[in-house]
Amino acid sequence: MSRIIAGAAGGTTLSSVPGSGTRPTTDRVKEALFSRLESYEILSGAYVLDLFAGSGSLGVESASRGAARVDLVELAEKAAGVCRSNAGLVNRVLGKERVRVHRAKAETYLLRVPEGLAWDLVFLDPPYDLDEDGLAGVLQALTAHLAPGAVVVVERSTRSPEPVWPDGLERFSERAYGETTLWFAEPAQTEPAQPGDAKG
Repeated sequence: MSRIIAGAAGGTTLSSVPGSGTRPTTDRVKEALFSRLESYEILSGAYVLDLFAGSGSLGVESASRGAARVDLVELAEKAAGVCRSNAGLVNRVLGKERVRVHRAKAETYLLRVPEGLAWDLVFLDPPYDLDEDGLAGVLQALTAHLAPGAVVVVERSTRSPEPVWPDGLERFSERAYGETTLWFAEPAQTEPAQPGDAKG
């Protein structure tokens, strides 16, 4: 059973995705991830994209913690239904429609992004059957839709290799939590970094 850990909707119990082939983010990993994101001061007012959203738990956690807009993208019918349920719960608590659900393939959704829409924070937790080339293609399509200073978080099994980062996106950190590794990336800097720029 998953829950929202903190923020305006903290403690809300979330529906989970039934079936196999998914890798739900544990509360332990989620807590560590959001502790780090809070230290970046990126959540308040952020535009957040949760690709391969599953139950949408990372996206709705972001909304609870102050994100201005959250887009959950999920192709599987049952999982998209769970996303809609969890989004509805959070939107009702917040009193605003901050979380939207899009049933689509990640690549297709990114090709249809409205001009001018850019995200400050992106989560990617791809299913087991998405190979490294497939993930690299999604990351490539994503680069055109990132705001300056954006953070991209890729969640993978510790047995998976580091993602292939496209031009325009570079890793700045990674953290392993048991069977899960989180990879952190940001838009590539076009100018020399200034003291204090590194997120760590």
